[in-house]
Amino acid sequence: MSPQIITLIFLVFAIVMFAWEKIPLSITAMIVAIGLSLTGVLTPEEAFSGFVNSNVLLFMGMFIVGAAFFDTGMAQRVGGLVTKFAKTERQLIVAVMLITGLMSGVLSNTGTAAVLIPVLIGISAKSGFARSKLMIPLVLAAAMGGNLSLIGAPGNMIAQSALQEIGLSFGFFEYAKIGFPILIVGILYMALIGYKWLPNNTGDELDKDSVFAKHEDYSDVPKWKQYASLIVLVLTVLAMIFEKEMGVKLFVSAWIGGLALVIMGVLTEKKAMKSIDMHTIMLFAGSLALAKALEKSGAGELLADTIINVLGSQPSPFALLFVVLLVSSVMTNFMSNTATTALLVPISLSIANALGADPRAVLMATVIGGSMAYATPIGMPANTMVYGIGGYKFRDYVKVGAPLIIISLVVSLVLLPIMFPFYPN
Repeated sequence: MSPQIITLIFLVFAIVMFAWEKIPLSITAMIVAIGLSLTGVLTPEEAFSGFVNSNVLLFMGMFIVGAAFFDTGMAQRVGGLVTKFAKTERQLIVAVMLITGLMSGVLSNTGTAAVLIPVLIGISAKSGFARSKLMIPLVLAAAMGGNLSLIGAPGNMIAQSALQEIGLSFGFFEYAKIGFPILIVGILYMALIGYKWLPNNTGDELDKDSVFAKHEDYSDVPKWKQYASLIVLVLTVLAMIFEKEMGVKLFVSAWIGGLALVIMGVLTEKKAMKSIDMHTIMLFAGSLALAKALEKSGAGELLADTIINVLGSQPSPFALLFVVLLVSSVMTNFMSNTATTALLVPISLSIANALGADPRAVLMATVIGGSMAYATPIGMPANTMVYGIGGYKFRDYVKVGAPLIIISLVVSLVLLPIMFPFYPN
């Protein structure tokens, strides 16, 4: 059997298993990496090179920096600011989405949602606003906020890794050229229209066994630790923004921040090590192996040619942009957004190469579409977290999220050709 066919078999296996989720996504990704190695499509070194990828090291460092921000209670303090500025339900939705979106831009979107859910449960209990009116806006903002920076979501770094292989890259805030307008329009949509379609599930008691029913007490955390976690986070992000001027790689800045927090005693070594999410690392590394196999075997080129033939020998840039956005936005609502991006990035790169289009433009469209996990409770972990807490049904996500996907697609179709033209002059 040819390496091309073997790679396509593993691609189909990955798609089915990522969508089915009977075994963890990270395990599926590693099965693929091992399989590609055993079948000779990749050498063992190629199959597992993802573990020493600079972007994996970046993730590890930022997990530690983020953990300190969450563990000291500083994230909860920031989230609690919403109560000072929001007196009505709509004001609260806007404040929640703005703070969540901005935090999600430099921290894990799942982590941001997990930290702010208890804050909103408390606000709901005090104000009388239904939890069901607050939880979906929270997770939608977390998803949109992931596109504010290079480190906002794993999918962003998957695209970055693919670009670095061909000598290109995205700047730290380049995703925000599309992501920030989508966040602002998304907040306006929820404040003016979307909130009307949220269910008003009042009187639902929260399961006392739920992890979100337990309010953490951070009163015994020294104030200096809280402020230290915030200062280190800000300094780390600033170092990343000025990477070129400083001459310090992103992952080095992340590890300086992480190590500084441990040395200062803000975070113990044990907590720092536990904060590194091996699920994400394994999924990322395994996905890079599949991307490498698609490129090396020629399977990615074959898929790209097939897609191009369907669109016509000379597809218009707009038609190609629409197809990339549509496919990624549909897929991401039925499987992990990270998995969606991991599967589509190498194929999108092959399409760009086949057409002579700018790879940055095609990959930007892929990542932006892959972040639109708004319309189902399974599109991203944060969506699933609030499913029971808000007393939602599947159709509640569809009613609120589907229009937001359409709005986001329109914003993307307008901005992408301007900011990232497929065929720049």
